[in-house]
Amino acid sequence: MENEYPESRRRPDALRLAARALVHVVLGGLALIAIATVASVLGPTLALDLATPAMAAWWTVFTAVAVQGVPFLLLGTLVSAAIGAFVPEKVFSRLLPRNPALAVPVAGAAGVVLPGCECASVPVAGSLMRRGVAPAAALAFLLSAPAINPVVLVATSIAFPGKPMMVFARLAASLTTAVVMGWLWVRFGRDEWLRLPTAPRPRTDANTSRWDDFRAGLQHDFLHAGGFLVLGAAAAATFNIAVPRSVLDVFTGSAWLSVALLAVLAVVLCVCSEADAFVAASLTGFSPTARLAFMVVGPMVDLKLIALQAGTFGKAFAVRFSSVTWAVALVSSSLVGWWLL
Repeated sequence: MENEYPESRRRPDALRLAARALVHVVLGGLALIAIATVASVLGPTLALDLATPAMAAWWTVFTAVAVQGVPFLLLGTLVSAAIGAFVPEKVFSRLLPRNPALAVPVAGAAGVVLPGCECASVPVAGSLMRRGVAPAAALAFLLSAPAINPVVLVATSIAFPGKPMMVFARLAASLTTAVVMGWLWVRFGRDEWLRLPTAPRPRTDANTSRWDDFRAGLQHDFLHAGGFLVLGAAAAATFNIAVPRSVLDVFTGSAWLSVALLAVLAVVLCVCSEADAFVAASLTGFSPTARLAFMVVGPMVDLKLIALQAGTFGKAFAVRFSSVTWAVALVSSSLVGWWLL
């Protein structure tokens, strides 16, 4: 008699556990945002009182990057957990071509459906790999999702009013970079370079429901990726303080050096893809092509993203993939900018 309605009893318990995990993660993210916001207001004042203006500036940059990334990281982990728990593997096998070379452009174009930034794309790409998607296709999605989604394109059109070609140039250069990187992985990628993410808690018995998987995946991905987001924010703040402005001014006189400079700045400034267009628009001393490079490179290669990739896929992968992505994005931005801008 005690096992007469085992499934009906398990489902409410699983739903309650999943809802409780969701509430905890959301509240944790909101608490982190609130703490970081207060710290960004009070931190510089305390740093001025206790230490130096440089420490105040470092604290301001660090909290700004962290606050900017947490909401989208939460979105990404929610999508990642939902994909891992509720989407059958056969869905991806039907949507994507079996040939990885053909699956890459399809996955790259599919990046338009995720309205988030690079913080969200890493856990989602990891979840896609866990569901059997070819790494090349998942990596193309990882690069394209934060760069070509509607929110980013609308923000770019607002930041550059009356310049629709800048929006089209960003879309073309970003999608080209994502597809080329996917194809490069198909041709040259090695399995030992990529540490495939494993499911945090696979279902191995009948007592484990999909809601249990959702809860476990949500907690695992958010806590795991959140730590590397903090490390990346700290690295970006350190660079902002350590490099003097006079060093940057040297490069503005050359058109090609300015493109490379803004491509490097995109890596270290860690501006969210929803906001980087407004930063690029404010860099009026640089050419349109240089500002395009800033917007193309940033969502694909920055310090916090490198840290997230290292934590999810391994250091060997992050170093190789980020380096090549930066070079491909730079070339793509230069060619598209020369053609359209």
